[in-house]
Parts: sequence; structure tokens; C-alpha cells
Amino acid sequence: MWANFHTHSHYCDGVGKLSEYADAAQQKGMSSLGFSSHAPVSFPCTWCMKRENLEAYLKNINSLKPLYPALQLYKGMEVDYIPGIVSPLDFKKVLDYSIGSIHFVDQFPDGKHWEIDGAHSVFLNGLENIFNNNIRHAITRYFELTREMVESSNPDVIGHLDKIKIQNSKEKFFKESDFWYKAEIIRTLDAIQKAGSIVEVNTRGLYQKKSETPYPSPWILEIINQRNIPVTLNSDAHHPQDIASQFEETASLLLAIGFKKISILRDGSWKPATLTPHGIAL
Repeated sequence: MWANFHTHSHYCDGVGKLSEYADAAQQKGMSSLGFSSHAPVSFPCTWCMKRENLEAYLKNINSLKPLYPALQLYKGMEVDYIPGIVSPLDFKKVLDYSIGSIHFVDQFPDGKHWEIDGAHSVFLNGLENIFNNNIRHAITRYFELTREMVESSNPDVIGHLDKIKIQNSKEKFFKESDFWYKAEIIRTLDAIQKAGSIVEVNTRGLYQKKSETPYPSPWILEIINQRNIPVTLNSDAHHPQDIASQFEETASLLLAIGFKKISILRDGSWKPATLTPHGIAL
């Protein structure tokens, strides 16, 4: 069996109702499933939940729980961290857990927020107009915000830690072995370790063929394992069919690195589960 805590339904930019994700998880014999629509923000966002739908979203999850007695369902959201605008702390009281992620880094001169994991043309525009084409400064700011999020709001799970790398295809801008980049990763892992947050191993880049490795990269996962920082395996599914996409392949990678357990939500709290090539053992 598996578990997954990063899913996006029709409440945000996903395809399918919550019940369709629960059906897919039940068919795969999953132990736990977390719903994590993109949290509302205070500015126009095409892929975020509308604030007026938040109550319906939470009620929808609660209504499904008795219908799936063998599958534990949890209320979560993927919450952006934008200083002074939104934080995982904003929704803590109404959720079972939160995934904290960085999708926006600073603003254009006109005040529009720069989305760093969308269209490459948007990334290039922000890199030029906000950071004067200095990729090191842009990447450094991304990880600074990640650390600030961890230290100020301590989300349960840190979402796709190094997702900004999708803009660095064929190492167009930098090498992950560059000293400054590795230093940013180490500083960020220091903050995560101190906070006690869980790092998600996110497979979406793999099955979308936008990345040759999961988020985070294998060399980062090696450091995470050495430090005994807990991880959880998520697919960041935007369609019910992707509820466990690339899980077996990524589990094999984690096992080869040395991971023996991953964290899952079970009976209301995060607990370690034994990892195998074909699932988890409770």
C-alpha cells in the first residue's frame, strides 16, 4: 500500500472531484490520503482556490470520511509563503496538516508577483526585470524565502524543495554542484532540521517529464538521509490517475540511498512507515 498527501482537485487547478481521488486511492489500497488544494491568496491567481470555496472544500472532505472506512482522509492545503501576504500559519486552525511551498519570488516593478515554476518565458521575464539576469541572486532569494517560511511558520511538510530547478534544463543557468548553490541547500536543510519539518519527495516532475529527478535531487536526498530528516513520498497529483505515479521507481531510489522509512499521517499524527520497493508497511 501507499499514502499520498499532495493532491489537487477541481477546487484549484486539478482535474476531478475529491471523491474521484478517494476512489483512486481506495482502488490502490492506500492507507491514507491527504487533500491539499492550493490555498487562496489575496491577488489574482488562476490556479489557487477561491477564498469563497474554502468552507465548501473543508466540508466536502469531512463528508467523505465516513464513506471510506478503510482509507484515512485528511484536510490539508498547499499554502504559499509570501511575506506579509500569506503563510501556512494563516490556515493552521482549520487543517489537519499543511504543505508549505514557494511558488512566487518577489514582484515585478508593477507589483505583480513573479511565479517561478510556471512558463519559462515568465521566469525569464522575472529574472531580467527583478534580478537583472543574475541567476545566483534569484535562486538565493528563492531559498531565503524557503528558510523564512520554515522558521516563521513551520509547515508540516516542505513542498518540492528545489522545484525552481525545472527552469534550469540542461544546466542552462547553473550547475547543482556549484559551491554557492550547494551552500544554499545546506543552509535550507539546516533550517528544516532545526524546525523538525518533513521534506516531501515529489514525483510530479518525473511523470510530467519536466525533470529527470524527483524534487529534491538525489544528492540532496543523500544529505537528508544522513541527517535523519524525515521525508514523505507525494505525487502532487492533479488528476486521480496520478495518485501514485512514479512511486515504485522513486521508492527504489530512496532505498538505494539508504532510507528505510517515510513519514505518513496515520491516526491523526505523522508516523514512520517502513518503505519497500512496492509500498509501505505499517
